[in-house]
Amino acid sequence: MSRKRTLYIGAMRLLMGISVALTCALVLFLIVYVLSKGLPNITWNLISTKPSYLTGNIGILPDILNTLYLVLTTLIIVLPLGVGAAIYLTEYASNKRLVSVIEYAAETLSGIPSIIYGLVGMLIFCQFLGLKTSILAGSLTLVIMNLPTMMRTTQESLKTVPQSYREGAFGLGAGKWRVIRTVVLPGCVDGVITGCILAVGRIVGESAALLFTAGFAHALNGLIDGIRSPGASLTVALYVYAKENGEFEVAFAIAAILMILTVLINLAATLVGKYFKRRRSL
Repeated sequence: MSRKRTLYIGAMRLLMGISVALTCALVLFLIVYVLSKGLPNITWNLISTKPSYLTGNIGILPDILNTLYLVLTTLIIVLPLGVGAAIYLTEYASNKRLVSVIEYAAETLSGIPSIIYGLVGMLIFCQFLGLKTSILAGSLTLVIMNLPTMMRTTQESLKTVPQSYREGAFGLGAGKWRVIRTVVLPGCVDGVITGCILAVGRIVGESAALLFTAGFAHALNGLIDGIRSPGASLTVALYVYAKENGEFEVAFAIAAILMILTVLINLAATLVGKYFKRRRSL
C-alpha cells in the first residue's frame, strides 16, 4: 500500500471519528442540559394538578393526558391504515406504475412542513367537517402526517420477508390472506414497531400542527370528553409557558418530561420487538 493511500485512509478515519465524537457530544450535552434544568423543577404538584389562574397554581396534568389522548387516538387510526396500505401495495397491487406514484406521493407528503398540515387540518377538520378545535381534529391531522412514514416503513419491512416463505406456504395450500397473516406479517413485525416508534415520536414532539387544530386549553377531561374538546399537548404547553408566560422553569420541566417519555416509549418498543423476535424464532 502506498504512503499516499495510507495517509488518505488515516485522514478518513480521523474525520469519521471526529464526526462520531461531535454527534455524541451534542446529544450528551442536550440531554444533560435539559435534564439539569428541568428535573429540579419537576414536582408532584406540577404533574398531578391542573393550572388555576385564580390561585396561581401551575399544573400540567391536563397536558399530559392530552398528549396520551393524541397518541392513543392517532395510533388507533394510523396503524391499520398504514399497515393495510403497505400490505396492498406490496402483496396485492399489480400495477407497478400506480404503486410508484403512490410511493412518490407518500415520500412527498413526509417532507411537507408540519405548519402546512396544521393549516389544512384547521380548514378541513375544524371548519369543513365541523369538529372545531379539538383533540380529535389534531389527531386526524397527525394521522395524515404519520401515514406516509407508517406505510413506507411497513412496506420496506414486508419486502425483506423472503419470497421462498410465501412460495412454501402457497405450496402447502394456504390462501393469499392466510399467507400474509401467518407468514408475512409475523416476519415484518419489526418494521411495524419501527413505524410506531417514529409515529409516537412525531406525535409527542409535534406542536406547529396542533396549534391550529387541538388548541391551547388546559382543561382536565376524561377520555371521551377530552377527545372532543380542545386541549394543549406537552409541546404546545411548553411553547405557551416559555413564549407567552415567560415561565422558563416550567418549560424546562416539561422538556425533561418529554425527554423521559420519549426514552420510555423507545424502551418499551424495543422490548416488544425483542419479544416478537424470540417468539418468531421458537
